[in-house]
Amino acid sequence: MSIPPKPWPTGLAEQCEPLVRRVLAPNASPYTYTGTQTYLVGAGGDVAVIDPGPAGTGVAGHADTHGEGHVDAIIAAIGTARLAAILCTHTHRDHSPAAAELKARTGAPIIGCAPLAMDDDGPRADAAFDPDYSPDRVLSDGERLAGDGWTIQAVATPGHTSNHLCYAVLESGALFTGDHVMAWSTSVVSPPDGDMSAYMKSLQKLHDRDDRVYYPAHGPAVEMPRQLVRGMLGHRRQREAQILRLLGEGPHRIADMVPVMYKGLDPRLTGAAGRSVLAHMIDLRHQGRVTNEGDLWTIAA
Repeated sequence: MSIPPKPWPTGLAEQCEPLVRRVLAPNASPYTYTGTQTYLVGAGGDVAVIDPGPAGTGVAGHADTHGEGHVDAIIAAIGTARLAAILCTHTHRDHSPAAAELKARTGAPIIGCAPLAMDDDGPRADAAFDPDYSPDRVLSDGERLAGDGWTIQAVATPGHTSNHLCYAVLESGALFTGDHVMAWSTSVVSPPDGDMSAYMKSLQKLHDRDDRVYYPAHGPAVEMPRQLVRGMLGHRRQREAQILRLLGEGPHRIADMVPVMYKGLDPRLTGAAGRSVLAHMIDLRHQGRVTNEGDLWTIAA
């Protein structure tokens, strides 16, 4: 992860390719980089919106992001076209809350990922999620949605969250990757909803595809997607090996491992790094390679 660079222009519709435009929300932070990018797909009589972004309320940050004026900017970008669908990759609060207002103002249905379903894991385990997300239709893996000159296909990619979907535009070879794959940072995988085993399988699934370009929800477009995903798979395997080396030296607590594993990390991101280490630990425990007593982890006998 890294600190956002000089802010990108918010509220403006930028052309990415003939069928794709993006509008940046004003919610830059160490977790969202320059902010959440909302994408418009379509160049004819109707369009689809992907990841409408945060609501106008809240404060800058991660769980409580703000998007003042963002829905107005999306509607201005839509112009005279009909909004055919509002799609969300997942329901973190920097991605889906604006869907409700956009639906109320346009009448367009909310289509895409499922609402969050998560067992309780202590106070505010779902604090980063949008509790009001209510889709009119949930897409399963491979389902398609068509409009004027465009066809969007859902690609199930659980891991970052259990309900995460990517969206492929069949006419252009573009894939909207939400938070699953980003060029500026690795994705945070935070239990109990985040699952490292599922995340690795979803990365491999994308590596096996032949998409031309990725448009993530944060950061620049990915022009060499398979190369990036191959590197991300390798990075996660290196993290796993790093954990096993540290535990080979003796029992460790995650809080003590993070400073060793993440040299030079922005202190504001320490908690997120710890959650990803925990996700690796849980995956390794499922493999029978590590065990724990409370917060103390050790190599399995």
